[in-house]
Amino acid sequence: MKYLLRSLSYTLLMLFLISLISFGAMHAAPNSFMGSELNPNMTLENIAHLKAIYGLDKPLVQQYGDWVGNLVRLDFGISFVSGENVSSVIIDRLPVTLWMNIVALVVTFFVSLWLGIYAAMRHGRKMDHLLSQASLVSFAMPSYYLALVLMMGLSVSLGWFPIAGMHSLEPPEGLGYYVDMAWHLTLPVSVMVLTGVGSLTLYVRALVIEILKSDYVGFARSRGLSEKVIVRTYILPNLLPPIVTMLGLSLPGLIGGSVILESIFGIEGMGQLFYMSAMSRDYPVIMGILMMGAFLTLIGNQIADAVLLKLNPFVKR
Repeated sequence: MKYLLRSLSYTLLMLFLISLISFGAMHAAPNSFMGSELNPNMTLENIAHLKAIYGLDKPLVQQYGDWVGNLVRLDFGISFVSGENVSSVIIDRLPVTLWMNIVALVVTFFVSLWLGIYAAMRHGRKMDHLLSQASLVSFAMPSYYLALVLMMGLSVSLGWFPIAGMHSLEPPEGLGYYVDMAWHLTLPVSVMVLTGVGSLTLYVRALVIEILKSDYVGFARSRGLSEKVIVRTYILPNLLPPIVTMLGLSLPGLIGGSVILESIFGIEGMGQLFYMSAMSRDYPVIMGILMMGAFLTLIGNQIADAVLLKLNPFVKR
């Protein structure tokens, strides 16, 4: 119970600090939706009228207090651009971004785990060097560049996948609707996996090499145990706790990467919505997405900590 209360307190404190910094940064940014920088036809009277409607004519501290009060009720305000409720807009866009990140995270985990163990078990051999170099390329590859390369090669040249969007012009009904969506999302998810698998593979490889140097692995090999038994019995139980921690730390990067990929592939998710809102200075939507992303990241880290405690009960709570 003490651990749960401490985790909840930590999450609430971090959300408060993130909201405070984000709110201050939004209002300190140059230009605004209400200014003439984005709309030359805006007059001073129009700007004053809009600020009064959205409460932007109040002192900044009072604006923040009103926003936090609405946030407690899960009310993120009204979008400046569309006039819709921000909560409804985010809920409509959240599922596709969430599923893309979950699928990419799961695939990245299993692929990196297999490649890292495979390379470490052949440490110093040709295959180990080949996988290490490929992992370095994956780690250094910008996601936007790989996305453009795959679009040109697999979509434009070969026509295997659609260039952009989530559905065909006339999507099928029933199960075919989800198959069509998976076909459209294959390239962006592939980019997320290919750019994320490299760093995790190198991390797994380094951990396994250290585990193989331990005395208990040497003793297991002296007993004549096969490599499969050693991996299953000695390597995996000692490997999973740090990997779970690493996955928890990688969640912000996955969510942040969605902004670039969804904009390139024209996917109507939270990433594209954040980009469009930033360009139009739609502050309520930007703040809503920032808080939702922060909440999902903190919850993901708490889940990773809970799984770590389950895998290793000796970890200090």
